[in-house]
Amino acid sequence: MRHFLSVEQFTNEEFMMLVRRASDFKHGRDRFKSDRTIVNMFYENSTRTKMSFEMAEHKIGMHQMNFDVTTSSVNKGESLYDSVLTMQAIGADVVVIRHPDPNYSDQLVNLDVQVVNAGSGTGQHPSQSLLDIMTIYEEFGDFTDLNVAIIGDIMYSRVAVSNMMMLNQLGANVIFAGPDQYFDKRYEKYGEWMSVDAAVKAADVVMMLRVQLERHPNGDKPFEKKDYHERFGLTRERFQTMKDHAIIMHPAPVNRDVEIADELIECKKSRIVSQMSNGVFARIAILEWVLKGRYDELNNHKW
Repeated sequence: MRHFLSVEQFTNEEFMMLVRRASDFKHGRDRFKSDRTIVNMFYENSTRTKMSFEMAEHKIGMHQMNFDVTTSSVNKGESLYDSVLTMQAIGADVVVIRHPDPNYSDQLVNLDVQVVNAGSGTGQHPSQSLLDIMTIYEEFGDFTDLNVAIIGDIMYSRVAVSNMMMLNQLGANVIFAGPDQYFDKRYEKYGEWMSVDAAVKAADVVMMLRVQLERHPNGDKPFEKKDYHERFGLTRERFQTMKDHAIIMHPAPVNRDVEIADELIECKKSRIVSQMSNGVFARIAILEWVLKGRYDELNNHKW
């Protein structure tokens, strides 16, 4: 029985296999169908992740249920374990979970239901990393010595954590930039710290991050929006210093004219919309891989 919990559980070959499967689905080179039952359990707000999982589930024919936290017994004190135990008891095969606890999956190890991590606090966001790696691979075809700048609120971003680990593992040169107080020295083993100006000039991929105000202690908000944009954002002026072949990425939601200038979100260098589209196919690949671990549905595929 397989769970999709973190990028660390995969070798390079295994992770790139998922990338290639996602590409197969995107370009119609293969199909996958399943009649299993899946429950989406989002304890935190989501647009792209939740809806792309739902679209992926719809496309492959799964029986889909959505767990509404606001109307559930969570409001009566029900634990995550007991909520997932209930989903298992009523017949769910897979649960897709987004939860504020970075280690929430540790609570679920004794359950007989498969877990897909859709974002764990400040821990990891492996499905986002898969679609990001897919988007970069489509553009460059390789990661060796590729300069990827991750810019912004790195400390509180689970996207940054998953991406820095996998990009480093695949051979990319990871660059960090942004406010000093939004960086953790523990991440120095994955990449190099630069100024925002230097990072944008050096990068083949400029990956901007939203300021995660909801995760900051005591609602910390040390910058005004205009000040943050000028000091740490991808401004029109910084955009002009990017390499000709460089691309812009952002996991979204985007705060326009804060981390990135409004007119750059859909410019020719931007792959932000492509990331959203790739999210559906990446999540189909994840669901195929998860179900392959428990059911003999894909005997003709090599994993």
